[in-house]
Amino acid sequence: MSGVSDKARFYLERAAPQLWEFEQKEIFTKDEIRSLVNKRSDFEHLILAPGTKPTQFLEYVEWERSLDRLRAKRCRRLRIHNSNSHASEARTFGIFERAVLKHPGCVPLWHAYLDFAAQVKATKRWNRIVTRALRLHPSNASLWALAGRRAAKNGDMERARGHFLRGCRFCTGEATLWVEYARCEMEWLTQVEAKKAGKGLRKGVSAGEAIKATEAIQDGDHIALDDDDSDDEDQQHDDDMMILPDPDSETQIGGGAKPAPKIFDEEATKNMEQSPALTGAIPMAIFDISKKQRFFGPAAAETFFDMFASFSKLSSQGRIVQHVLGAMTELFPNHASTCSCLVRQPLIGVDVNTPAFPKALRESLARLRAGLDQTDDKKALARKLVSWVEAILAVEGLDEAIRTVLGHTKMSLEEVAGTAGAVTSSS
Repeated sequence: MSGVSDKARFYLERAAPQLWEFEQKEIFTKDEIRSLVNKRSDFEHLILAPGTKPTQFLEYVEWERSLDRLRAKRCRRLRIHNSNSHASEARTFGIFERAVLKHPGCVPLWHAYLDFAAQVKATKRWNRIVTRALRLHPSNASLWALAGRRAAKNGDMERARGHFLRGCRFCTGEATLWVEYARCEMEWLTQVEAKKAGKGLRKGVSAGEAIKATEAIQDGDHIALDDDDSDDEDQQHDDDMMILPDPDSETQIGGGAKPAPKIFDEEATKNMEQSPALTGAIPMAIFDISKKQRFFGPAAAETFFDMFASFSKLSSQGRIVQHVLGAMTELFPNHASTCSCLVRQPLIGVDVNTPAFPKALRESLARLRAGLDQTDDKKALARKLVSWVEAILAVEGLDEAIRTVLGHTKMSLEEVAGTAGAVTSSS
């Protein structure tokens, strides 16, 4: 099996049972099966040849997925119920394994592998894949963010925070992972407040019950970066161990029933209600620690501001946004990013169709005039605010008087940007 042809024949022979099923159940004709074999042979020779590219593996995977979709469509039309996609999924996993072994440094290939595992709901395999990817690319922010957001989506915020914290130790050159970590915490706060308000639970529940309902951990969501990949052996070892009975369980040996102990007593519930974590302390701490990193600057701070400003339904949003603005005003008082955030602050969380919008807009326009006089880069500030005004003008149902004012403001900003550019070129 030293040659490419011998290796290709080996992989083609492994797909013979699936082709036999296609012929026996008349899903494909013999001519179609012959064409499938030729196409698959071409792909095998292509990816086994020296100098292959990651895109060629992805093309092979896409062809296999399209073949499986065609099989499923014909099975529905022919009413064939005893045919499944297990063989196709196994072949696709095999192609991805060969791809990442041949191109371990290709991050998009790992992302495609993870997307496929998530698509077919292979949770344990997804965890093993992301563990290998993170070990090979510990400084890649997108992989850490993917692992953290998946854990948070499954309700395990403790594990999600662990992924984000570990990733932030490696990813100190850009703000992407830090912003995603803060975003994940903001989403968690939004979910907790929604649970406390009665969304999915009875209205007026305590903070402890809301957190417990939010962090419903799903089975199989475990990524052990420090452990070996032998999950089956660990599971077998756990099954062979003797488990002692729980003295606090609901059923006892004598048959009597014992009530389950309370997870949160009254004192713990009261302390949790007053916890700083429920008022935005964690996102603000993430921002404060990011100020000590080498990537931090006006652009990174503005990215944090834009992300925090998007959570308009969070009660602690104003406090968090003001905290970011205070740091920006202290560190970069005359920068265009700071002035842009100061101008946009009064309109955060204000609906354009409410009576409070004209008053907030008046405050923003006053800050705009002050910012243009204060900033050290009028051209950059004008460009930022033109995009901001255009976003408001694109809202349907905007009052005509407000639309007129914003239209004149946009024209003035465009003139300022053009004047600033002319002054810069002449100097």
